[in-house]
Amino acid sequence: MSINDYVKFVTENLVQHFDKPREERKSIRRKRKQQKSTFLFRWFGVIPYVIMAIVKRK
Repeated sequence: MSINDYVKFVTENLVQHFDKPREERKSIRRKRKQQKSTFLFRWFGVIPYVIMAIVKRK
């Protein structure tokens, strides 16, 4: 991929992004934030959840 291709790709994405209304951009950002997993899961995987489940059972 040449530099020209990369610049073209970035420019097209920026134009598409800023052509959307502001409210639509905000709603997309909110949806992305809601789908984001919790801190423990992102950094340590499933292990903290297993430990919490075991502790809650007892």
